[in-house]
Amino acid sequence: MKAILNLILIGVALNTFSVHAQRIKDLADVAGVRSNQLIGYGLVVGLPGTGEQSPFTEQSFKTMLSNFGITMPENLKPKIKNVAAVAVHAELNAFAKPGQTIDVTVSSMGSAQSLRGGTLLQTILMGLDGNAYAVAQGSLVVSGLGAQGLDGSQVLVNIPTVGRIANGAIVEREVKSPFSSGDHITFNLKNSDFTTAKRLSDTINELIAGSAQALDATSVRVSAPRDISDRVSFLSVIENLEFEPASPAAKIIVNSRTGTIVIGSEVKLLAAAITHGGITVTINEVQNVSQPNAFAEGETVVTNESAVNVSNSDARMFVFNPGVTLDTLVRAINEVGAGPGDVMAILEALDQAGAIRGELIVI
Repeated sequence: MKAILNLILIGVALNTFSVHAQRIKDLADVAGVRSNQLIGYGLVVGLPGTGEQSPFTEQSFKTMLSNFGITMPENLKPKIKNVAAVAVHAELNAFAKPGQTIDVTVSSMGSAQSLRGGTLLQTILMGLDGNAYAVAQGSLVVSGLGAQGLDGSQVLVNIPTVGRIANGAIVEREVKSPFSSGDHITFNLKNSDFTTAKRLSDTINELIAGSAQALDATSVRVSAPRDISDRVSFLSVIENLEFEPASPAAKIIVNSRTGTIVIGSEVKLLAAAITHGGITVTINEVQNVSQPNAFAEGETVVTNESAVNVSNSDARMFVFNPGVTLDTLVRAINEVGAGPGDVMAILEALDQAGAIRGELIVI
């Protein structure tokens, strides 16, 4: 196997790639090599009166004291405005070993005004299986700032109820990874595409014939050595191979809430004509007062007078020949002077007319 690895290294050195080529490691992930989410519940102490006084905070505070052999009377309610109940979460990276540290994020769960200046007490972080994988503790770094006046006015800068502790948790348990088991390594594409999967497997087979097999639009299975040291060297070579992924599908993404429109480079138009013009109707209501003469009989009357103005802007029409590309479409829309709302209407009309070679997605 080591001889094969040497041949692979020589092949990589002699191989030339396209300027648009990308590394396998940038386009695909290795199956089983993933991070895991951890979560825990704890207390932040030392707050300058910006904590909270809620039932579950009091219960947590009493439970913590009982762990140290301190029992509080049932009828005694402690004033703990310098304590806050928090949720602590972190991400355990793949292959993290016991004794290593990870960053944690601490978020207030109750009515605490700010976590600035607080210290997180020892908090157990558990995984989805209910096992403890890390223990967090330390002083919080809070970027937010809050100030409140006696009249209730308040000023907030960023979020003062969320903080982070760099290297705030120590890993206590390692997550088992399937990376070292089996005879194969599977690459999962970040963006599923049959053509890209085929090109990835072909690139690997150019170095080791018959070693890679595309399973579907996402996964490519590669034969790998069983020895863990050889497997690491093998993967180091494979993930740095470069190939040119397939062009993405022709899509137009329209965000109806923000007015953002993204048009893919593969979008084309069939023969079509577009006209753009607007009619503006303005209605002004004017009240007139009619009074009789001083020596005449009658009553004062208020009458309404409406003024309606209609303005029609110049309408322009653009004709597109078959196969029009993105650049032509964008230039034409800019010449029309259409806003985001008008562009959405134009694109939807083209899609209904069947003149767009691509998928129109409205989010």
